[in-house]
Amino acid sequence: MTTLSEQASTFGQYLLQRYGERVHKIALDAAFTCPNRDGSKGSGGCTFCNNVSFSPNGRQPKPISEQLASGRRVILKRTGARKYLAYFQAYTNTYAEIDKLTALYDAALADEDVIGLSIGTRPDCLPDTVIDLLAGYQDQGKEVWLELGLQSAFDETLARVNRGHGFAEYRESVLRARNRGLKVCTHMIAGLPGETAYHATETLQRVLELGTDGLKLHPLHVVKGTQLANAWRRGEYRPLTLEAYVDIAADLVQQTPSNVVWHRLTGTASETILLAPLWCARKWLVLNAITTELQRRRTTCRQVA
Repeated sequence: MTTLSEQASTFGQYLLQRYGERVHKIALDAAFTCPNRDGSKGSGGCTFCNNVSFSPNGRQPKPISEQLASGRRVILKRTGARKYLAYFQAYTNTYAEIDKLTALYDAALADEDVIGLSIGTRPDCLPDTVIDLLAGYQDQGKEVWLELGLQSAFDETLARVNRGHGFAEYRESVLRARNRGLKVCTHMIAGLPGETAYHATETLQRVLELGTDGLKLHPLHVVKGTQLANAWRRGEYRPLTLEAYVDIAADLVQQTPSNVVWHRLTGTASETILLAPLWCARKWLVLNAITTELQRRRTTCRQVA
């Protein structure tokens, strides 16, 4: 069977070709917050946000060195990989003074087997000092990815989910980052309230027009402790079906140039907090369905030709 990596440029494939061996991310929680949770821009965060679903280490994180050691043990046992990227994942990982950021990033890069950084953040939390800091690591030969959470290119959608920024902030941050040579990975969500497949496709096109080096996509899932969960219980939000998500994901893959790397094509949440759709807990079910759909489309195209 044709694999997903044969049909799209995947991040694992990119790292294997670049370094000649498997490289894995280790997700880190450095106890950051974000500006629409701490009152700077708002409170309560995004309507879909319960960050436990994105942070395997919870909200009482251990020191960076301990998190890396724990991640190493798991990955080495599972895949045998011996090189790693330190992935600052939970909340907004550039939302602090530059001295604090430098200390955290330096701590993550202290060991030789950690060859670089992936920094997840918001496009409205990226001052030039942070861009300069990350570009400096890249100049030292480190693998550096700036992961920007856009989610949608539609300002009305971003306002609806209490995102706290618009597409303009994303555009400005991407242009500044890429002007310094940083690799950008853009995060998108399919199935946001009020959106259809059209919005996902249009978001992709706007992102590609500006220029991005990587993409992440996941379906919006309803988790406990969120405003979205309340809307779902009231019948005001209906999640995507698996079939609808697979169609959207396959459409986006087909429209993406081969030089743009897919870092992720689905996202999961723990069954202990996931409310809907339940298929979001089954990563390989989703990935295999996307692969099968892409293969079906290729076969159909060959038959038509």
